[in-house]
Amino acid sequence: MRGGEKCLEVFCKLFPSADLYSLLHIPDSVSPIIESHPIHTSFIQNLPFVESKYRYYLPLMPMAIEQFDFSGYDLILSSSHCVAKSVKHGPETLHICYCHTPMRYIWDQFDQYFGRDTSGLIPATVMRILRPWLQRWDARTSRRVDHFIANSGHVRKRIKKYYGQEATVIHPPVDTGLFTPDCEERGDYFLIVSAFAPYKRVDLAVEAFNKLGYSFTIIGEGQDAGPLRKMAGPNIRFEGWLDNSAIRSHYARCRAFVFCGEEDFGITLLEAQAMGRPVIAFGRGGALETVVPDSQTWKPETGIPQNKISCPTGVFFYEQTSDSLVKAIQHFESVESQFDAETIQRHAAQFDVAVFTDRIRNFIEERLEKHRC
Repeated sequence: MRGGEKCLEVFCKLFPSADLYSLLHIPDSVSPIIESHPIHTSFIQNLPFVESKYRYYLPLMPMAIEQFDFSGYDLILSSSHCVAKSVKHGPETLHICYCHTPMRYIWDQFDQYFGRDTSGLIPATVMRILRPWLQRWDARTSRRVDHFIANSGHVRKRIKKYYGQEATVIHPPVDTGLFTPDCEERGDYFLIVSAFAPYKRVDLAVEAFNKLGYSFTIIGEGQDAGPLRKMAGPNIRFEGWLDNSAIRSHYARCRAFVFCGEEDFGITLLEAQAMGRPVIAFGRGGALETVVPDSQTWKPETGIPQNKISCPTGVFFYEQTSDSLVKAIQHFESVESQFDAETIQRHAAQFDVAVFTDRIRNFIEERLEKHRC
């Protein structure tokens, strides 16, 4: 279950009788809690190849999201990384948006999704033509949101940059009770759990472990699966997507968890830490809010207070290259003994699902009460 789905599951528990609206829905693709709600979809649901090629329908998504009718609702809670925040509604309805990120596809990560090498000449050309219009539409319709909640300080800055809007930070939920250290014997391999999307930069990890020759396990699937498998050496094992039990087992047994992308938050970082495992992470984005680096990889510009690094939970690397990652892995080996599983687990507990649920509930209740007055 990915981060956005975990947030949506909490929303469904908070509002058990709520209707769900989505541009498209693949039956049985989400948790039973989400599936139990009435799910309304747009016309995109009926277009060909939508399950695998939905990003190519991005130009149609503004029209699709604006066709939903929300009359009669007193509250809209949108979970948005694309167009959900742009729903139309009347003044009687309060709209709170939990924003995972402003739309990556059209802002700072356009080339990673629609570069010629990743999407092909025709889609890249079409999207380059449409990009300015989509940016204007995205910024203009952000004013339909009454209150933004950002999933991290990193996203709050991006909301301010692209939308000119303020946001309250409430970090996403991590079920630290589910990811609890057990007595499994420690393995001698490094681990990554990730979708194979371009911005995740799983390719850096593959390149680094090809160079080092260390045992490396990759859990995940996605659009870059083919190229990643082709470039991987015999020391790298691909597991595909696994169930929670199997992922927990890998978290518990790995030497360290590897994280190469500039994420808006990065729930897998905290899942690994909830199992007491240290992480090796790219030192930008949400990782700066979820990982405490050791003294040798800490920098003042990270914004992490220096008094926190006496209880480290991982190490950072600061250049998004395989060579920089190799150096970080080698540094980790030299300080591996200083990481304490219980300390790492206590750090992760600050992000537990109960904390998220309470903060979301209180935020909504306070704003809804003011809206009704």
